[in-house]
Amino acid sequence: MRLLTHNMLSSNIKGVTNGFPLLIEVEKVIEKPVDFNPDFLKNMFLKVDWKALVDASRSLGYAELPEDTPESSVIDSDDFLRKFHHALLELHLEEGALVCPETERKFPVSKGIPNMLLHEDEV
Repeated sequence: MRLLTHNMLSSNIKGVTNGFPLLIEVEKVIEKPVDFNPDFLKNMFLKVDWKALVDASRSLGYAELPEDTPESSVIDSDDFLRKFHHALLELHLEEGALVCPETERKFPVSKGIPNMLLHEDEV
């Protein structure tokens, strides 16, 4: 599961008001190369929750992104875009779990696929 996907997921358990961002429990991380596309990255930058991405990338062992949201002048930097690209698209949570920040319910991730199905009592 890419961190791009993680940045768009939240816990939809009945009664949960704070289901984003999901915490990550890591068992296995892999890197998969993806073609570099600066235009795509610049467009995605505006849609990504920066703090959630930084926290998620650090939980996967990647600490190259700045803690604070970068200034618009930095976004055009090739160095920044390559680090953003790596975190967003090339790091994959292969095995582990996503954890609801409110209920601590764990959603397993197996072979890179998160299982976000809810139990009957959570709907």
